[in-house]
Amino acid sequence: MAMVSIVSANSHPEQMAMSSHLAAAHSIHGTPILLSQRNDGSSRALSSPLRSSLPSLWSQAPDFTHGLCVSHSLSQRSALGRPGVELQLSFRQRRTVAAVLAPEAVSEQMEAPFLRNVLAAMVKHYLKKNLTAVAALDVIREHDGGPLCYDHFAFRTFGVDGCGINCLARFFLNMGYKARDELRFPAKKLRALWFSPPEHLLESEGEGVEGPLPRIFISELLVDELSKEAQAVIGKYTQQGTRQTIYAVTSSVLDCLTWQTPQLSDYQCLARESEYAAWTLVNGYALNHLTVSVHRLQSDIQKIGILNQLLQNNGIKLNSEGGILKVSPDGGLQQSSTVADSMPFTFMSGEVKTVPASYIEFAERLVLPQYYSVPAKKIQESHRRDGFEVGNADKIFESTSSDQTGVQVE
Repeated sequence: MAMVSIVSANSHPEQMAMSSHLAAAHSIHGTPILLSQRNDGSSRALSSPLRSSLPSLWSQAPDFTHGLCVSHSLSQRSALGRPGVELQLSFRQRRTVAAVLAPEAVSEQMEAPFLRNVLAAMVKHYLKKNLTAVAALDVIREHDGGPLCYDHFAFRTFGVDGCGINCLARFFLNMGYKARDELRFPAKKLRALWFSPPEHLLESEGEGVEGPLPRIFISELLVDELSKEAQAVIGKYTQQGTRQTIYAVTSSVLDCLTWQTPQLSDYQCLARESEYAAWTLVNGYALNHLTVSVHRLQSDIQKIGILNQLLQNNGIKLNSEGGILKVSPDGGLQQSSTVADSMPFTFMSGEVKTVPASYIEFAERLVLPQYYSVPAKKIQESHRRDGFEVGNADKIFESTSSDQTGVQVE
């Protein structure tokens, strides 16, 4: 059996804490851990074979390998006489080992940098494909001048073959998020769960992914409620992706599908029955939308009605389903969104067609009545309306619909 040896190079407290947490975990993905220390200031991890022992590391954090000095000599042997390979690990790389291989054992202090890097990679691909989102963010920054923070990130999934909510949720749960409420959308055959970040990171300084951590909203299509034909089409792809579901977050970070490139006929079949299904088939676990936290803005556009008018004045088309502004029954959650961008997609047989991509949302969370007496400068996120609203979300989902985008299935 292969042995992984995580070695502490010096007495830096965060390094020692990481090594201790990993040792306490006893094993990572079934590979025993041997904790040791060297006096020459270097560190090493031994495994045999390397990629077999550390599959999640290579897949979920490919940049981790950058700069590693790896010796592939099978004559090397660990302290237990087992063959292995030697890695010269920096502290940052050892921290990544901890975050990827034993995230449940990593301290909160070590979770946030890794998580923020993952979110940043998702946003990078999202902005490359969705120019309306880029334009909207530019308009807001030019007008407001203050930090721009995110309210939540949203993802879509197929609720079958292990490809549903849980395949993405496990990563965020391991990063300290907590599962909150379930939402149901019977007409769309969807269910969703949302997850809240660690409370102490809801008021972080900074902006974007370096600011307050966003809520996570993950929906899934109830595939068993679709027609047999649609189920068969979806199953053809999800059954291929079953083994890759543990890498769902990785596919979002790398902007790739976990199943083979779809056939145009399959996409057309799904689009006729569920536009959500068709979108998910070609976009996979890509970021469906990110949401600007409107009430955290500094100028007059911290009121969503004023922001909506500003965006429209700058030629940005907003989702009109149910009205531009979507308001929860209690009035505390007010949302709007752009119409999704479109993008060219090359199907398996080489046909290139226009398909819907992603969009950007805007959310204002009003102060709860019991906190009206709190001075404005002392209002925090915990004083505001939390969670989501089925009625609002149902209409926000339409941002990728053909009625809104004008993209028709050919």
